[in-house]
Amino acid sequence: PKALRERVALAAEAPQTYWYDHPVPVGVEMEKNEVVYGLSGLERAMAFEKERGAIPRDARLSCVLSVSVTHTGLHEIARACVEQMLGELPGCRHLRVYAMSESDTTRMVNEVIVPAASHYLGVKDAGILREIIGVDGEYGKHYSFLKAISAIWQVLVDPRIRATFKIDLDQVFPQRELVRETGLSALEHLKTGLWGAEGLDHKGQRVELGMIAGALVNQKDIEQGLFTPDVSFPSMDIRGDQWVFYSVLPQALSTEAEMMTRYDSDFLDGKSRCIQRVHVTGGTSGILVESLRRHRPFTPTFIGRAEDQAYLLSVLGQNREIGLRYVHKDGLIMRHDKEGFAWEAMRSASTGKEVGDYVRTLLFSYYARALPLSVEEVKDYIDPFTGCFVSRIPFTLVYLRLALRGALYFADGKRKHGLELLRMAAARLGPLMADLSGGVRVLADRYERERRGWHILFDTLDELEEGVRNGDPRAIRFREKAETIIRKCEIVPVAADMG
Repeated sequence: PKALRERVALAAEAPQTYWYDHPVPVGVEMEKNEVVYGLSGLERAMAFEKERGAIPRDARLSCVLSVSVTHTGLHEIARACVEQMLGELPGCRHLRVYAMSESDTTRMVNEVIVPAASHYLGVKDAGILREIIGVDGEYGKHYSFLKAISAIWQVLVDPRIRATFKIDLDQVFPQRELVRETGLSALEHLKTGLWGAEGLDHKGQRVELGMIAGALVNQKDIEQGLFTPDVSFPSMDIRGDQWVFYSVLPQALSTEAEMMTRYDSDFLDGKSRCIQRVHVTGGTSGILVESLRRHRPFTPTFIGRAEDQAYLLSVLGQNREIGLRYVHKDGLIMRHDKEGFAWEAMRSASTGKEVGDYVRTLLFSYYARALPLSVEEVKDYIDPFTGCFVSRIPFTLVYLRLALRGALYFADGKRKHGLELLRMAAARLGPLMADLSGGVRVLADRYERERRGWHILFDTLDELEEGVRNGDPRAIRFREKAETIIRKCEIVPVAADMG
C-alpha cells in the first residue's frame, strides 16, 4: 500500500543501524523473498510429517519470527511489512506464524515481565530487562529472544511446550532425502533419546545434553548425498589477509569432524557414546525448555556474529556439578538454499559480513576473558574453529587483516569494493576499538549485568508459573495480558495492493 511504502521510504532516509548477512529487502520479489521461501518450505515439511503419521492431521506448528530491522524507523511497521510479504502465500494449514517486532517485545516487557518482577521479586530497577529482551539490534539479542520466548510461552501461553528448535529461513528440511538416507523424517530425528540425556564428557565431567544440533548440506551438493559437508576444505592458494587468518580451514575441519559424524560404529553408537557439539549453526539447533530454565544460557547483546556459538560460551564454568551442552544428532540435516534464491541480498551484504568478521574477533577475544574459566581453558574447549576467533593480539590481527584485504581489492582492480570495505570498517571498528581500549572489564561488566537480567526473567517466570498454578489473580492477569500480546502477533496475510 502507498502509505506503507511512504513509511518505509522515510525510515530508509536514516543511517543504517544494524547489519545482517542476508537481509530481506522490503519489496523484494516473492521468489527472492527469504521469509516466503522459508515458511513455504516449513509448511511442506509439516505436511510431509502428517502424511507419514508423525503428527496428528489437525496439528499446527507454532512458528515465531523475530523481525529484526536494519533501520530503527522500521520496527513500528515491521509486522505490517511481513504480512504484506506473505500476501500471495497460500494459506498456512500446518503452521501458526507469529511475527514479533521490537514493539511487541517492548509491550511484553513493559506490561508483563517488568511489573511481575517488581511484584514477585521486589525488583526496583528492571531496566536491564528492556536492554536484553527484544529483537532489534545485534544477532545476539534476537538469538537469545528466540530461545527465551519458549519459556515465556510455556509459562504464560501453553504449558505443553517442551522445546524450541531454531531454523534460518534459507534452510528447508529435505524430507524425502532424510527418509531415504537416514530412515527418519525431521521430527522423528528430534525424538532421539539423546536430547536431554546426561553423560560424562572426555574429562569425566557430568554434562546435560539439553541442547541439540544438526548439520547443513548445500542445495547444489545434495545430489552427492545428505552427508556432504557444506564447507569443504579450501584451496591452498593463499592470498592477502589469508596469510595471517585463514578461518575457513579450521571451519572445514570442524564441519567434517563434528557435523558429519555418524553413529554407525561399535565405539560411537549414539546410545552409550555420542559426541557433544561446539561448532553449531544459527539454524538447525534447539534447546529443551527445562534445560533453558535451569541453566539460563544467553548470548550477550554485544555479539553481532556467531551468536549461536557465543550462546554456549555463557554456560562454560557456570555450573560445576553438571554443564549444559549440545548433543550432535547424526542425520538431522537441513538443506541450505542461500545461493539458490537470495544471492543478490547476500552480495549486497558481503562487505558488512567481512567487517562483521573483524568485529567477531575483537568481541570473542574479550568475551572469552570475561568468563569464569581462563582463556586457555575456554580455547581448549572451543578450538579449532570457534576458538580461532579468540586471539591474544586481537587489535593487531584485525588491523592486519583489514589492511591486507583492502590492499588485495585494490591490487585486483576492485577499487569500489576496497573503498566500501575501508569506509564501513572505519565506521564500525573505530567506536568498538575505542570502547575495548578500556580493558577486559568493559565487556565483563556488561556480561555480568546481562546475566543478572536473565536471572531476573527466569526467576520471574518461576514465580508466575507457581502463581498461575495456585490461582493467584495477579498471575492470571499477567498471563491474560501475555496471551493478548502474542495473539496480536499472529500473522494474517494481507493481499497485495499496489495502489
